[in-house]
Amino acid sequence: MRHSCGVLLLAVLTVAARGAGLSGFTPSPDFAEQVKWLTLDGGVRLHVNAPATLDPNKPTLLIVYATPNGNTIEQTLGCAKADGVDWHFDIQHVAAQVRRLREIDARENIVLAVTQAPKLSWPAFRQANAEAAGKIIQSVVEAATTDLPGSAPAVVLSGHSGGGSFIFGYINASETIPDLVRRIIFLDANYAYDDTAKHGEKLLAWLKTDAARRLVVIAYDDREIMLDGKKVVGPTGGTFRATGRMMEFLKKDGDVGETHEAPFTHYSAREGQIQFFIHGNPENKILHTTLVGEMNGLLHALTLGTAEEAKWGTFGGPRAYEKWVAAKPSAPPATTPSAIAPRLKIPERPKDAVGGAQFSRDIATLLPADREEAIRKQFQRGNVPDFLRKFVPIEVDATSKDGTRHTARYLVTPDYLAIGSDEDFFRVPMTPMTARALANALDCSMITRKISDDVYRQAAIKLAPQPLTEDRESVQTFYRHHQLIEAQRLEAHKSLGALTAGIKKDVVVTNRLFEKPERVAIYGWHKTDGIAIQPLTIVHRQTYVDYSHGVRLISRDVIVDGVAMDIAVALKSADLCALLSDEGPIDLSRFAGPAH
Repeated sequence: MRHSCGVLLLAVLTVAARGAGLSGFTPSPDFAEQVKWLTLDGGVRLHVNAPATLDPNKPTLLIVYATPNGNTIEQTLGCAKADGVDWHFDIQHVAAQVRRLREIDARENIVLAVTQAPKLSWPAFRQANAEAAGKIIQSVVEAATTDLPGSAPAVVLSGHSGGGSFIFGYINASETIPDLVRRIIFLDANYAYDDTAKHGEKLLAWLKTDAARRLVVIAYDDREIMLDGKKVVGPTGGTFRATGRMMEFLKKDGDVGETHEAPFTHYSAREGQIQFFIHGNPENKILHTTLVGEMNGLLHALTLGTAEEAKWGTFGGPRAYEKWVAAKPSAPPATTPSAIAPRLKIPERPKDAVGGAQFSRDIATLLPADREEAIRKQFQRGNVPDFLRKFVPIEVDATSKDGTRHTARYLVTPDYLAIGSDEDFFRVPMTPMTARALANALDCSMITRKISDDVYRQAAIKLAPQPLTEDRESVQTFYRHHQLIEAQRLEAHKSLGALTAGIKKDVVVTNRLFEKPERVAIYGWHKTDGIAIQPLTIVHRQTYVDYSHGVRLISRDVIVDGVAMDIAVALKSADLCALLSDEGPIDLSRFAGPAH
């Protein structure tokens, strides 16, 4: 499912009867709620929490909350403090605060959507996806609105810490802030505010269009805070200074009122549309997360200017939502659905790109080093068939030595790397050095022997191997083998894009390469009975390539026990490596070439 970068297309489900469950949602074991978990474009995770009963005759309010740096969705939702439960679960309590709001606000269906960047950092995600980040962030909001009842919901954009980068990414994605946004909340999260990016201009234009809109900033004086004897914030950084920059721009539009409500200084403008609360921090403490959870910051920001403003409790504490805190952490189902099939991060295919057959002729007489360079250049240009751009999910589980069952969901290319178009492509063998370079450029990794086996087991298309014996290292044989595979696929009436296996040996990563680093590791070519023709071997030097070699990539972003992490982390972990490796932990950083 692809998303446009302009106006959001809101898919709306009309609920025929009060109390009907929403499409794609499952009942929650805690409270009267229904939830869904999604993995979206670029590996972004999304959790949507709705009341068990939604009234189709009421308007819907969607609260989108972007997780702070280093925190998962589960930790951000929150749960009760308990032995063995990480402390991050007891600091934000976003779910409990929204439940408290539902308790006192009967005017709307209130839905919470919490979104998490794949490596637990929205700033890093936007930096790594400079061109696509805006589209992806817009698609997150779109995915959260899908299946909600009634007309298009009003949206609150909120976030804590690095989650503010999500909000600015959304603002940057359009010339104007979309009308569906009712309220924007920065919870100590406005680090990335930038006048040169027209953030102030866009915010003011958005506010002036509708008097019901609100911009809320909660921050504290972080200029002198210390950690381990060192200042946390540089001479120009921090949210206190960012808030000052925002305030200076907004003052250009009119007067800003200032009152002191210890320990906060309250700034208000545009008849309450703009509300800034700055904690003076006289004791010079790190109040970063305290503002959100202990001080009820989210509840306060959500209700300012509404009939519920004075009904829920007190800004500054104590917690007003204790009875709504879940006893245990929220957890996604074992199989996390994907609303938007993630795609390879590769340029669009140029209109003048050569087809696979022509490319095979172009490289047929090149020296091996020149051939590898030509392959790299074609991938850099985006000369890749469309069917190969979309990943396919694999679900696995494993039990660690202590008896704990772990699950993983990872994404692999549906076939072996190829050059050309869907109508004219060429599965092209290459050296492991070229494969590593392409994997790095595409934010992927090469696969392991275990992944090769799991791919075969879960493949939708299993074709029989087609061995050749003559001229194994020539490009003409490379292409002839590709043609044999295609003839077999077409004869079996199998479509491109489905997970396909049994047609090549896999070029893999393995601990055995640490013994002889300058070798190529190959494995697989499974027969129809599931047995691999090629045992794991490193007999050939790394420059060796023959017709039977294929490169399948795995996205670096994997979901382990519901938590997104880099594949390098999972492979290196003694407890988690069994999900992806049958030879113990593998340290990808030790391989030659650019680090994975």
